[in-house]
Amino acid sequence: MGRGRLCALLGMAALTGFITTLDNTVINVALPTVQRDLGLTVTDLEWVATSYVLTFGALLLTGGRLTDLLGRRPVLAAGIVVFTLASAAAALADDGTTLILARTVQGVGAALVIPASLAVVAADLPARRRTTAVGLWTAALATALALGPVIGGFVTERWGWSWVFLLNVPFGVLALALVPAVPAARARTGAGLLRLLDLPGVVLSSLALFLLTYGLVKGGEHGFGTSPAPLCLWLAGATACAFLVVEARTPVPLFDLRLLRSRTLSGGAAAQVLWGIGVNGVFFFTALYLQRVLDFSPTGAGLAFLPLALALLLVTPFAEPAARAVGAHLSIAAGLALVAAGLWCVSGTGPQADYWDLQPGLLVIGAGSALTAPLTVRSVADVPTARTGMASGLISAAREVSGVFGVVLVGVVLTRTERSALRGGADPVGAFVDGYDAGLRLAAGCVLLGAVITAVTLRRPGRHRLPGHRRAARARKAHVVRAR
Repeated sequence: MGRGRLCALLGMAALTGFITTLDNTVINVALPTVQRDLGLTVTDLEWVATSYVLTFGALLLTGGRLTDLLGRRPVLAAGIVVFTLASAAAALADDGTTLILARTVQGVGAALVIPASLAVVAADLPARRRTTAVGLWTAALATALALGPVIGGFVTERWGWSWVFLLNVPFGVLALALVPAVPAARARTGAGLLRLLDLPGVVLSSLALFLLTYGLVKGGEHGFGTSPAPLCLWLAGATACAFLVVEARTPVPLFDLRLLRSRTLSGGAAAQVLWGIGVNGVFFFTALYLQRVLDFSPTGAGLAFLPLALALLLVTPFAEPAARAVGAHLSIAAGLALVAAGLWCVSGTGPQADYWDLQPGLLVIGAGSALTAPLTVRSVADVPTARTGMASGLISAAREVSGVFGVVLVGVVLTRTERSALRGGADPVGAFVDGYDAGLRLAAGCVLLGAVITAVTLRRPGRHRLPGHRRAARARKAHVVRAR
């Protein structure tokens, strides 16, 4: 592969990860201005904030399957076009309905982009470059999470909230210009595509992920004992069970359940969820801690995370050599253990901390996350090329749901601990810090569990091949014996 094409693919992976993740958080700071300018109700505002993540999370498995059927290049191009046009429509919206609809379509585009871009990394890049690509992609995600509130506040204050969405347009155009670097592949079209798409699976998986995400969001906002969170979560579980039954019986499933027999894929997905819980928890609630307790401005709170992103970028080149030296299962587990240690360190900074008190823990989180860069590649290492989109969709869905789940889980622990401290006579700041510490320590425990799972499931991944591979290997061996 030529250097030009390699750089284009690396740039495309980082850029698509950045813009799709940025839209998760960039709008939050601008919401009061949006509400004032468009005359929105609180319910309208909630839909503006959540409609993107709902469709994004709900359609990731479908995006992965379309990637396998149509090819990586066309799905990636279509996703970027949809995301960019929807961003422009959101910027031009003059009422709440139009803005919510545009945000919803943005999520559809992102659900096509992410599985396709990860499939490109897994299938089209040389093996020695895949971890670099995933590292850049992970750094782009971390930077987007860190800069989201900063960019949102800066742009809204100076140019208006519509520019929060207009900024996606040049990034989208640039990403589209890099798509021709993706190798073309033969794809199915027409009636054959509809027959292979598994429409019942599409409907059930999308509905289950939508209900799960919506239930978690509403539960985090209003409590899990308050409608509609319990009903949504119950329906999500029932729909997921129906999806599993349908997928087990259909000849061409949306998601081949046999892939879960791969210890690397199932273990990698579990580790991805647990890492996401910790990282999203520290980003979201540390930003609140910086502003509510340490009196940082929104811009200053976002800038506090930049050393973390820098540590991630600097350590990423060492992730693959470390995986080769000691084994990916040990190097990734060590990275997750470092993230857990960093979370624990950040949780103990207290109400009198300053910028520099936070940095040791945040730097350790960044360095540890960099060492986990091979996780995505190792998770899909045993998956046939024809199923990389499907596997990437699973990993992407795990990461997206983990982000919502992390904010909700840490938020529930924070709120309950805070209320208990207030009832015990603590002042509001001290009560919030107690809850914040408890929430981050729970997140640290989740990430540490991810380290244990990784050490067990990713060990010697070459030996944990899918049943189809084993059957094929036995058949070849039997053929050789018969020939002799």
